[in-house]
Amino acid sequence: MNFPLYIAKRYLFSKSSNSTINIVTFIATLGVIIGTMALFIVLSGFSGLKTFSISFLKTSDPDFKITPTKGKSFLFTDDLKSSLESENEIAYYTNVVEERVFLEHKNKTHLGAIKGVEENYIKVNNVDTAIVAGFWINFEFDNQVVIGNKISDRLSMGINDYLEPLKIYVPKAGSGYVKSTQSDISSVYTQSVGIFALTEEMDDKYVFATLPKAQELLDYESNQISAIEVKINTIDDRGDIIKSLQTKLGDGYKIQTREQLNATFYKMLNTENLASYLIFTLILIIALFNVVGVLIMMIFDKKSNLKTLYNLGATVKEIRKVFVLQGFLLTFFGLLVGLVLAVALVFLQKQFGLFMITPSLAFPVEFKINNVAVVFFTILILGFIASKIASSRITKEVVE
Repeated sequence: MNFPLYIAKRYLFSKSSNSTINIVTFIATLGVIIGTMALFIVLSGFSGLKTFSISFLKTSDPDFKITPTKGKSFLFTDDLKSSLESENEIAYYTNVVEERVFLEHKNKTHLGAIKGVEENYIKVNNVDTAIVAGFWINFEFDNQVVIGNKISDRLSMGINDYLEPLKIYVPKAGSGYVKSTQSDISSVYTQSVGIFALTEEMDDKYVFATLPKAQELLDYESNQISAIEVKINTIDDRGDIIKSLQTKLGDGYKIQTREQLNATFYKMLNTENLASYLIFTLILIIALFNVVGVLIMMIFDKKSNLKTLYNLGATVKEIRKVFVLQGFLLTFFGLLVGLVLAVALVFLQKQFGLFMITPSLAFPVEFKINNVAVVFFTILILGFIASKIASSRITKEVVE
């Protein structure tokens, strides 16, 4: 057996005659266990929150979106239709019209955006599943709209208020400064039939209407749209489909994925995850100072034994290696115990919802192998560094 490893295991698992060292060793091991649990649980929590948040984006945003490179609108031509339908991996596509608008209801006003959609829109984006009051648009009636929850609050507006419609205004194109509400403002009267709740930004921004009503408001032609939203069969094929479509459509159109459409949101999630990792790693570094302290106390406690080993032929390097391995084994043991407990807690949370955000919503967590790997290597590397620092106290003068 490797000589330094054998001695390190004996020192680690045998009780010291000094009870103080035994207590401090137990505290150091407990610190590693708790630190490991905390880091893994936090990473799992952020993974769960990320998945939970992205699920809302998958409801509201398409796999990718086609918009004009210049201007706000374009014509949906037969050539464009043929290019889309030639891609077999495209499951559905839908035309939309989107524009900033001015909303008014019962003398209350709000700046929002109208989004005119086709009947097959809910096959691309499942916004209808986010309806919290009322129902989705019935396309037999082109004056129906579905509004965001925040808009409903701001305008004190419910659903099916037949006495007071939702008025939507937009300046006419090319009118410049508005001089007359009669000639420079385009308006439509609509009826709210549903309220949706997704993200705070969407709830405060969007009014979903039928595509013809939005085109009427903006004075668009029947085939004039703002964007095409696309759902594909297999998300792994998205890159190839976009590349193929971009070649067919040319530079006049840009294609953006869901991640690109929400780049700021994804960047925020990744930044928060990194910040949490760094904060808890700092806490772990502080906890591992206990390991350094334990090893230094052990070195002085075993000073006579170390002199014996040195006199029997062990080199200073080998004696240092004993304590490097002891610290590494202590860290490894704490890491394994902490990971087992943390993984068990994560699965219990997923199964039984031990910790709740609301009475009906459990705090989301997600088990990921890459989180296990991050915690595993972080603890081992920090434990090894701590052991090297402590073992550096062993010099030739100490063992002679």
